[in-house]
Amino acid sequence: MKYTIALIKGDGIGPEIVGSAVRVLQKAGEKFGHSFVFREYLMGGCAIDASGTPLPEETVAGCLASDSVLLGAVGGPKWDKNPPALRPEKGLLGLRAALGLYTNLRPAKLYPALSAECPLRADIVAEGFDLMIVRELTGGIYFGERGRREGKFGPEAYDTEAYSVAEIERIARVAFETAKKRRGRLVSIDKANVLETSRLWRETMHRIGAEYPEVALSDMLVDNAAMQLVRCPSQFDVIVTSNLFGDILSDEASQITGSIGLLPSASLGDGTCGLYEPIHGSAPDIAGQDKANPIATILSAAMMLRYSFGLSAEAGCIEAAVDHVLAQGLRTADILGKSGARPLGCTAMTDAILAAL
Repeated sequence: MKYTIALIKGDGIGPEIVGSAVRVLQKAGEKFGHSFVFREYLMGGCAIDASGTPLPEETVAGCLASDSVLLGAVGGPKWDKNPPALRPEKGLLGLRAALGLYTNLRPAKLYPALSAECPLRADIVAEGFDLMIVRELTGGIYFGERGRREGKFGPEAYDTEAYSVAEIERIARVAFETAKKRRGRLVSIDKANVLETSRLWRETMHRIGAEYPEVALSDMLVDNAAMQLVRCPSQFDVIVTSNLFGDILSDEASQITGSIGLLPSASLGDGTCGLYEPIHGSAPDIAGQDKANPIATILSAAMMLRYSFGLSAEAGCIEAAVDHVLAQGLRTADILGKSGARPLGCTAMTDAILAAL
C-alpha cells in the first residue's frame, strides 16, 4: 500500500521529533511492504514568520489532499505577544476545524520499566494503568461566543459554553466504540450538578448508551475525576468528556505516566484523514540540541497506522519496539529519574527503536 502523509514539523523541537517518526515509518514500511510519501507544510510560528499567517491556505489544501497528517509542535515565546489571530496555536485550531476533527484520543499508560518515575505512591500504581481519554475537540467553551463588556462590577470578560445534541451524540458513539474494543468500561465526566450543558451531555450519553449494552457506562463529576486519577488510575478504561475538561484531565493523566514526552494523540473526524501529534509542547529551550524525547511522536505515528490506515500489526510492532527499548533501560533526559543510566539524545533513542523494530 502507498500512503501520502502531510508533515507539519512546526516550531521548537518539532522538526527533530517529526524526523524521528518519519524514520520509524520508513522502517515499518520496509518491513511490511508499504510506502509512504511525505510532503512538508508550514503551520504555527514558522508559518507566521514565512507568510504572515499561522495557517497558510496551501497547508490546509495539502492536508486535505493527504491520507493523514503528522504534526510536531507549534508555539514558543517568540510569538507570545502576538495578537490572538496571529498566535501559532490559532493555526492548530483552524486545521482541526478544516479537517472536521471532532474527536481527540489520548492514551495514557504506565510502562512497567518506568514505574519508578510515576509521581504516585508505589502501592497506588502497583497494578499499573492503561486508559484512553476521548475528548470532544471542536465544541464547548473553546469555540463559543466570547468577548469583553461592561458588567456589574465594571469591565469583564466572558466565554460561552454550548453543546448541541448532535455534537454529543457523535463523540458518544466514538467513546462507546472505543470502549467496546477495549475492556468494556466507559466513564462519562461532566459537571451536571451545576452546568446545563453537562446535564444535556449526561442525558445524551445515557440515551446513546442504550445502544451499547455490552459497555458499562458510569458518570463522574469532573472534580471527583481529577481526584480519582491520582487516587486510583487503574479504575479507568475509557473516559469521555468535553473539550475543556478533556484538555485538563488528559494533561493530568499524562503526568502520572512519568513524562509528558511519552504520550501520543490522535484527532479524528468522520473521514480517514486524521491529525496525529505528541501532546507535549515545542520545548524551545532544548530545540536543536538533540535532547528531545521522540517517543510520543513515534507512538503518534503508530496511532496513525492503526486509526487512519487500519494497519494494526504495523502499529503494534512500533509500540512493541518502544516497550523493548524502555525495558532495556534506555532513557532520554526527561525519563532518566534516578536510574543512573546515561541519557540518550533524540537521534540515539530513535536509532534504538529502529534497531528493536
